[in-house]
Amino acid sequence: MRITSKGQVTIPAGIREKAGLLPHTDVDFEFDGEVVRLIRATPRHGDTRGARLVAHLRGRGDVSMSTDAIMALTRHD
Repeated sequence: MRITSKGQVTIPAGIREKAGLLPHTDVDFEFDGEVVRLIRATPRHGDTRGARLVAHLRGRGDVSMSTDAIMALTRHD
């Protein structure tokens, strides 16, 4: 396997699957002076994909219905 001129390398599919490295997974690199390790990044509090999505959507709603009215539409009585 060769590193590209941009510093990129393809992680083989079998290794990605075993390690659970799905697309958009954040990773970190560790170097101990001899070996480079690729590890799944530990999300900082509030820095997960879900938290970023919620922050992006917060305040964008324009529905004039109340929560109770929306819930009434979802009930099958």
